[in-house]
Amino acid sequence: MKKLIFIKLIIFFILGIQSIAISQQKEIPKEKIKIGFSMALTGIYAPGAESQMNAYLLWGEEINKKGGIFIKEMGKKLPVELIYYDDQSQPEVAVRIYEKLITKDKVDLIMSPWGTTIHFAIAPLSEKYKIPLIGTTAASVKLREVKGSYFWFITACIPDRQMKSFVEMLKAKEVKTTSILYLQELFPRENLQFLEPALKEAGIKVILKKDYPMGIKDLIPLLTEVKGKNADAVIALTYPADSFLITGQAKEVGLNPKLFMELVGPAIIGFYEKFGSATEGIVTQGHWSPKGKWPGAKEFLENYKARWKKKPDYLDSTLGYIGCQILEQAIQKAGTLNRIKLREVIANEEFITINGPIKFTGIENLKTPSMWLQWQKGELEIIWPPEVATAELLFPKPNWP
Repeated sequence: MKKLIFIKLIIFFILGIQSIAISQQKEIPKEKIKIGFSMALTGIYAPGAESQMNAYLLWGEEINKKGGIFIKEMGKKLPVELIYYDDQSQPEVAVRIYEKLITKDKVDLIMSPWGTTIHFAIAPLSEKYKIPLIGTTAASVKLREVKGSYFWFITACIPDRQMKSFVEMLKAKEVKTTSILYLQELFPRENLQFLEPALKEAGIKVILKKDYPMGIKDLIPLLTEVKGKNADAVIALTYPADSFLITGQAKEVGLNPKLFMELVGPAIIGFYEKFGSATEGIVTQGHWSPKGKWPGAKEFLENYKARWKKKPDYLDSTLGYIGCQILEQAIQKAGTLNRIKLREVIANEEFITINGPIKFTGIENLKTPSMWLQWQKGELEIIWPPEVATAELLFPKPNWP
């Protein structure tokens, strides 16, 4: 009998210790918000990813200078800790990183990587772990097919919308002929898919269409062929690396159409620094201008310049910062870090950003118009659509300097 009582006392003692430990664990106050992401610090996507990375780091520093983000249920502000790893521009590496961030590093929230391809790879993890993910530098109609309710994307540069907007601009300038060059990658190919029917519907003739592979080093023969066609507009569906190549070699061969568009590249960091006045008249897709009538737009420009000693680009820097703004406001509106409650806020609330108000319809931002930018006198101006334009389209493009 005594032995039985002794055993019971031991059991009660062990359970009591466990109960105290659990209670103490629950009472440990939270001191920071851990936010994780991967970024292409190396590899083929690195030139574009730098802009997004800088925007993330700037936002984190700004938050912590203010003492953190106020969380109502805790009654206090918490600073943010950004935890990130190099995904080497490889989707499979990014997937392993996000798995580690969520399961090993135990981050509270995640932010997105750079590029459409890597977004596709990691988007399913948001549903698997029920953790909200605001896609930034991802643009594909196929994003609408991502299954689940924890993923959204903010860019208005979705190929069907973007190409329709672009062709409307061409039509307004009475462009009759065009030559198309495109990189053999998902995003350029998808833009081509919507560009061609839009041109056909507008009565604009395609007199040349050629593709080229990622990593190509010499486009002079192709650009010389394009020059010989003498189209009104040359449309280059590029990524950053080949955009730099095309610009330099187009100048070299004297390819100078009335309108010269390069899809992704001219808006990134370093483009103007490399080409200077040769950028004049080049058109590219974009999202933003500090001249836009949006709250915080000018401040973002000045703060970015002060931190990084250079201007932000008008696409990836902007998208990255907007994603951070939405996450910050979602936490404030929800008053908690509870992921389910945050999901409800992101899905249903409107957010005020440096690019204007954003509210998701399904997983897509339909409030922001698809914009086009043009280099004019060392600045990127919004030239389309007219309702948000900060300058008129410079047409025809000036001669190379």
